[in-house]
Amino acid sequence: MNLVLLSGGSGKRLWPLSNDSRSKQFLKVLEHENDSLQSMVQRVWNQISNVGLEKSTVIATGKLQEDMIKSQIENQADFIIEPSRRDTFPAIALAVSYLYSVQNIDREEVVAILPVDPYVEDDFFNRVKDLETVIQQSKAQLALIGVSPTYPSSKYGYIVPKQIEKSKDYFSVNRFTEKPTEIQAASLIEKGALWNCGVFAFKLGYVLSILEEKSVPTEYTELLKQYEKLPKISFDYEVVEQTQDIVALPYDGYWKDLGTWNTLTEEMATNQIGKGIISEDSKNVHLINELDIPVTVLGASNLIVAASPDGILVSDKEASPRIKELVGEFDNRPMYEERRWGWYRVLDYTKFTEGKEVLTKRICVEAGKNLSYQLHDYRNEVWTIIKGEGEFVLNNELRVVRPGDVLQVKSGDKHAIRAIDDLEIIEVQTGSQLIEEDIVRLYMKWEEIQEHVLSVKKT
Repeated sequence: MNLVLLSGGSGKRLWPLSNDSRSKQFLKVLEHENDSLQSMVQRVWNQISNVGLEKSTVIATGKLQEDMIKSQIENQADFIIEPSRRDTFPAIALAVSYLYSVQNIDREEVVAILPVDPYVEDDFFNRVKDLETVIQQSKAQLALIGVSPTYPSSKYGYIVPKQIEKSKDYFSVNRFTEKPTEIQAASLIEKGALWNCGVFAFKLGYVLSILEEKSVPTEYTELLKQYEKLPKISFDYEVVEQTQDIVALPYDGYWKDLGTWNTLTEEMATNQIGKGIISEDSKNVHLINELDIPVTVLGASNLIVAASPDGILVSDKEASPRIKELVGEFDNRPMYEERRWGWYRVLDYTKFTEGKEVLTKRICVEAGKNLSYQLHDYRNEVWTIIKGEGEFVLNNELRVVRPGDVLQVKSGDKHAIRAIDDLEIIEVQTGSQLIEEDIVRLYMKWEEIQEHVLSVKKT
């Protein structure tokens, strides 16, 4: 079986810790071994590895999330990078074309699609493996996993069966009902309906034939070129609702969508992360503080308090899902991001009336990692080393840098840095366009940068 994990989303329901580049699946708040914390992505990847699916798994994600997800799972998977955020149908089409034309997978092989962030037990992924057998036995075009409901919820979609045959492990699907009322949900559950958890499988050839009918390229590099032309539409609307022959496989174990603060805090490893105090008379309070200043909760209960460089949230837990309705009004750039080499935090940003911009960051390059050999067209930079030791290359000249060193990088200068041990830098950017896209990367790996510098010196 081939597994495709979809990683997307803007993370607005878990603001201010989540943003366009750090969605909910990357927040390290879940319990891990030795009292450490892990993210949803890391938890799911460990579970996939536990059932032996990691070598047949690819991850589809967007450019904004590429560095973070590669860093969190230590680049152990194959990745499909979407040129832009469009929705699940384009993302799955791109994944299918990759499996077909790059990995040369046969059209008869089974492909399973699932989100990267379900909160489940390990046995869920054994159930995912069962989808391959279900597809082969049922001859259905699509096979889904449905979760046995524990209560009538209006938050989920439901898979409604035609009829349930006790002799089979799966049933034929009659229809789907999206987010019914609790009364309607109770009636659906009586009929044997299951929660739709967004997991499904198909033979590769089935979706390839749909792409061919729609004149969508099935060759990966060609589809990348035409990706912007694909409609912004979900796979459910474009494919699932048009498919006649669908079966569903029930899952009776634990499953939870940790998409809001009130559901996430129920599974957190601790009720406090970061600096602060929760008074003894404050009950059912979770405090997550990424700032360097303490936050105190005194005499208040049933709260989520979250503070990050992007903002501060104080909310009643039951009301916390409403945050998505409000944060759409904010148009600020992400103030904290994780990258393949470490992380950065925006300390200050100012835009002057004449068009000049000044951006100040605190950057950490983790030991043994490096920034690419790159240049910028629209900005100058001044770096002040405040911690650690590293190697710095500027216009093909290499030197060792230590705390107190000040480095000037002008527009057009080729530069890179590698951390010998954890290296922290205060970077001040000035220019007319202070955007992350203003980067021309020449070499990514430090070995390639060293080889280039040596070759230039020899000439």
